[in-house]
Amino acid sequence: MLFSSVDEFVKAPRRAVTVFGMAGVGKTRLSNMLRANHWFHYSADYRIGTRYMGEFIVDNFKREAMKVSFLAQLLRSDSIYISSNITFDNLDPLSTYLGTPGDPTRGGLPLAEYQRRQEQHRVAEIAALQDVPYFFDRAKALYGYDNFIADTGGSLIEVIDPNDADDPVVSVLARNTLLLYIRGTDSDATELVKRFRKSPKPMYYRPEFLIEKWAEFKLIHGIQDDNDVDPAGFGAWGFEALLRDRLPRYQALADQFGYVVEASDLATVRDGDEFVDLVAAAIEKRMR
Repeated sequence: MLFSSVDEFVKAPRRAVTVFGMAGVGKTRLSNMLRANHWFHYSADYRIGTRYMGEFIVDNFKREAMKVSFLAQLLRSDSIYISSNITFDNLDPLSTYLGTPGDPTRGGLPLAEYQRRQEQHRVAEIAALQDVPYFFDRAKALYGYDNFIADTGGSLIEVIDPNDADDPVVSVLARNTLLLYIRGTDSDATELVKRFRKSPKPMYYRPEFLIEKWAEFKLIHGIQDDNDVDPAGFGAWGFEALLRDRLPRYQALADQFGYVVEASDLATVRDGDEFVDLVAAAIEKRMR
């Protein structure tokens, strides 16, 4: 959704914005702030973890519980109930399910199982992103929201072709929302890598990129057997490689179909009106 004038966005009776960019640049902080300013907040990750992967996540909980004889007996008799308490602010159930490949004794998953779960996430993420127009309409019909923000995960760029207008996700998002790239700096990326090394989180990789980096990591460390890979070591190393690979593709998506705001400028935004002003400035900059 590219605009022919700033006023076309500023004076629109309803606005829909999809924000994207690397983790840690402020997408969720912005979305939470806008929610307090009467914007409907659609979290793609929450939708993935509830509607599309919720059953996989809960079944995994049950699988682990069945390894404990006391809990197994209670589950078989329907005496206990296990569920996922995933929220906008706590996506740990989804992250735990995705896991990290490597040595099972150090909490890793066999590579084949990891790839299976990655594919489940790819399908779920595409479906969740294609749900954006439905929730934009639902936000108005059910709750009376005129303004809508779709908060996407960093892996959005992994499930699309950022240069293809006919891509099934790009076409839906670009037709129904303003695509807004929140761009961090090189220092932001470096800090993010440091944070990840201290507190690793599972990630989504394109299948071919995963295989490439898995083989490269094993070669660097002289590892022959997949089960000898340290999950935390690969997770941190793979995250940095993935982050650097994503940045130019985020930019390509913005260049083709959207707008750019700097993460440092976004950090100063305090309410919905200031956010609209920031986006308006981005529209004007692209028009120039």
